[in-house]
Amino acid sequence: MRIISGKYGRRRFDVPSSFSARPTTDFAKENLFNVLSNLIDFDGLDALDLFSGTGSIAFELLSRGCSSVTVVEKNNLHASFIAKVAKELKDDNLHLVRGDVFRFLHSGAQRQGYDFIFADPPYALKELPDVPRLVFEQDLLRDGGVFVMEHPASFDFSALPFFAQHRVYGSVNFSIFVKEEARTDA
Repeated sequence: MRIISGKYGRRRFDVPSSFSARPTTDFAKENLFNVLSNLIDFDGLDALDLFSGTGSIAFELLSRGCSSVTVVEKNNLHASFIAKVAKELKDDNLHLVRGDVFRFLHSGAQRQGYDFIFADPPYALKELPDVPRLVFEQDLLRDGGVFVMEHPASFDFSALPFFAQHRVYGSVNFSIFVKEEARTDA
């Protein structure tokens, strides 16, 4: 796993071969962050990484200046790897939640909201199409925030609220949602 840019840029961490996670490819991650850099400034933001796997996206977010990144990962081996990397980086801004994403989403523990949310559920997960709906129903994304859903090509989220664009990098698909700032008409 490689961190592409920011204060930890070019750092590499060996992911155990026993991992069942499908990490976002460096090619897809680099292209996604190029797009995102035109939509949002990560400096000082609160971010949420759902189905974190290797933590690759979470560490990229920390490296690019997020002040707080909450990571939700159910697999204990994966969560332990994420904790190990955070300790090696000596970064206290990563908050690891070892548990089920759907339980987390319904728990109310995350009521403060986030400026950026990334979700990369297992492609075979039968509840995969429910993830964006739950993020919006639970009002997790702050006004002006960005939500990115990684998914297989067989899904189309363009009819959902806040949908902004769909990007494809090789076999990786991203649906990007932008929650516009609430208008205050005087």
